[in-house]
Order: sequence, then C-alpha cells, then structure tokens
Amino acid sequence: MEYSPHCHSTQPVKNKLFVFCIMLSLWVYMLYCCVGYCSTTPSFMMEERSSRNPLKHLQKQDLEMFLKSQSGDLLNNESDADSKGDGWEENKGDAAYDEDSGVAGALNGSETKKLPQAIIIGVKKGGTRALLEFLRLHPDIRAVGAEPHFFDRNYEKGLEWYRELMPKTEEGQLTMEKTPSYFVTKEVPARIHAMSKDTKLIVVVRDPVTRAISDYTQTRSKKPDIPSFENLTFKNITANLIDTSWSAVQIGMYARHLEQWLQFFPMSQLLFVSGERLISDPAGEMARVQHFLGLRREVTHKHFHFNPTKGFPCLKRPESNSKPHCLGKTKGRTHPNIHPDVIQRLREFYKPFNKKFYYMTGHDFGWD
Repeated sequence: MEYSPHCHSTQPVKNKLFVFCIMLSLWVYMLYCCVGYCSTTPSFMMEERSSRNPLKHLQKQDLEMFLKSQSGDLLNNESDADSKGDGWEENKGDAAYDEDSGVAGALNGSETKKLPQAIIIGVKKGGTRALLEFLRLHPDIRAVGAEPHFFDRNYEKGLEWYRELMPKTEEGQLTMEKTPSYFVTKEVPARIHAMSKDTKLIVVVRDPVTRAISDYTQTRSKKPDIPSFENLTFKNITANLIDTSWSAVQIGMYARHLEQWLQFFPMSQLLFVSGERLISDPAGEMARVQHFLGLRREVTHKHFHFNPTKGFPCLKRPESNSKPHCLGKTKGRTHPNIHPDVIQRLREFYKPFNKKFYYMTGHDFGWD
C-alpha cells in the first residue's frame, strides 16, 4: 500500500483542535460557576449577620406576633373592642390613601418610622376611636389603627419595638397613636416623658356616669352573666357606699388621674376633648384639635354627615359621592335600664371630682 503524506500531516491539527475545545468548555464552565457564586454571596452574608444578633431576631418575632394578634378586621373585632378599633366600618378611602402614600414614599425614599409626637391617652368609652378616625382624614397625620398598649403592657419590649409599630411618615407629617388606658395607668406619664417631654397629649372625656354605664354595657355584651350594674357600683347598697375599686367607676374620677400627669407635663401640652361635642359638633371639636396639634384646618364640617338612626356623625370625603362611613354595629349599644336612684347617687359621687376637673382644665363640661 502506498504511503500518503497528506493524511499524516492533518492528524496533529485535529488533536490541537480537540484540546482547544476542551479548554474552552472548561473556561466557560468556570466562568458560569463564578457568576453563580457571586450572585449568592450577599444573601449568605446577610443571613450570617442576622445570626450574629439573635436578640434582634427575637424582637422581630415579638413584633410579628403582636401585629398578627392585631390583624384581621380591626374595625369590628369584639374580642377587645377598644384596643382593636371597634366601632368603625372599613374606610376604603383611608386604605387607598395609605397605599398610595406608601408607594410614593418608597419611590422617593422619603418615608421613615418615627416615635409618636402626639398620643390620645384616654379615656375608655369617651370617643377616642371616633377622634382617631376623624384625625386620619388629615393629610398631615399618620396614625396606627390598633392600640399599641406600649406604655402600660409592652414597655419592656423597648422603644425600637414601639417605633416599628408606627406607620411610615414623610417630612412634616405627624405620627400618632391612641391607647385609652394610658390616662388611668400611674406608670405611664413618667414613661412617656422619658420618651419625649414635648409629646402632645389628648384626652377625650365624657360624662362619667354615662361613660360608666357604656363601659358596663360593653362588658355585658361579652359576659352576659356578670352581676347587675347596681351590684357592681356599690360596696354596700344599704349604706349607699360607692365601690371606687371597680374600674368603670374609677376611670371617671378624672381629676385624680390628671394630677399624676401634671407632675410630668404642663397643662399646655394636654388637650381635653368633649366626647359629647365630638358627636353634636364634630367640626368644632376638630378645629380645636387641629389648632392644638399645630396643623392647618383640613377636616371641617364638609367631612361629616349626621346619621339620625345611629345617633353619631358619619365620615365622608367632600370630593367624592361615595356613601358616608359610619360607626359600626358595636357602637351605640342600647344601655340597660338603671334605677334613677343609682344614677343620682353616682352623680352626687362624681360632683366634687367634676368640679375639681373643671377648675384644673379651665373648662366646664356641663355634666352636673
């Protein structure tokens, strides 16, 4: 057979091409691996940093558990009526406002969470939920819906935990919350003062006799088997001795509670809102509140529509034709029939407390 020099010369070229293809494949594979590794590095580093701070993780867990416990239908939850926003039907306009401002803040990065500069501190069954919802109509106010109960029940969790509960606000917006039990809890004034001595405080007050009956009515709606109002009011019915240890009675002794607050805050930092006028003249009371908070008057008579069936003002947006949003089914409950002699005895009991309260605040609320 004859030898072919042409075929012999092509063999080294094929070998070199084969080796080049293998090296190219290895290089591409290594490049792919490097890119994949780099893309996962940040998340790994974040997890590692998080694991180095177990306390922060636990605080976050506590916060998530709190928010979960407050979630659901905050506006009509019967389990803890005052603390979970009982009494107002869902205001879709407010929800839309919150979502829109949240998106805008995320785009420009201007929104932050701040500790509240103003707090509605009381009183239970005085009209605090109504006032909060009225205030949330103001574009310069952002308020947390559920009651944080930070200064009376969750103080050990710390201010950062408290701050995380607050809504995000832009520059110039006011952060607020409301927890009616603050006014009657003796440790709270010092704790709020320690957070900020400049905090503005709002107290919604109501005829203490009517307030006590409303308080009892709410409790009885959850526990129908509780004793009668008369039995709870008196230590001794025969002796006509009022039981001041019963919380429904104790809360209405406003002057006594106010004395504790004046040890830490000047009267100029407290505003007392009439629960009765919040119903009969919501625009007038809101004018006082907005002035106290240093805000322009945005919430006016145009935002209110009185519903004679419910006996309370409903909220509406002047620029829309949507149906007004009213107090929910748990507000305006029918009070039980209380013997007139019991009511009269309570009025006599509260009279010196009311008189002192009028003097301290410089305002006669007309309850006597």
